[in-house]
Amino acid sequence: MAKKPEEPKSFMDMFADLGKNLKMPNVDVDAILSHHRKNLEALEKSAKATSAGASAVFTKQREQLQATLSEITDMAQNMRAGSGPQDMMAKQADFARRSFEAAVKNASDVGEIMRKSGSETVEILRNRIKEAMDEIREGYEKNK
Repeated sequence: MAKKPEEPKSFMDMFADLGKNLKMPNVDVDAILSHHRKNLEALEKSAKATSAGASAVFTKQREQLQATLSEITDMAQNMRAGSGPQDMMAKQADFARRSFEAAVKNASDVGEIMRKSGSETVEILRNRIKEAMDEIREGYEKNK
């Protein structure tokens, strides 16, 4: 009678066999999976924070564009009001000044939104790295 071929071992079985052959301590697969699950959760939170920041920047830029278009429309209507060349130049200079001030303020606002979003993202990842290092340290001290 022919011998049946052995079924291939799963990756986890091969990993466990390697640990036994190398006389390594038992591997706590649940702990490893828990550790990586926490890493993925931290990455998910980080991605959500980044996405929220990008959405806030997009919203702010849309508001800025609407305000600028409204101002341009107002200026164009005021220019038709039939005034002298000096008055028209004064209106154009005032519009240029207000546009420059708005651009500086808007750039500052967008920069602040991006800074907050980036800080939040980095803080989430930094906290997870600290937790992971604590987990590793605890596991090491437990196995001493």
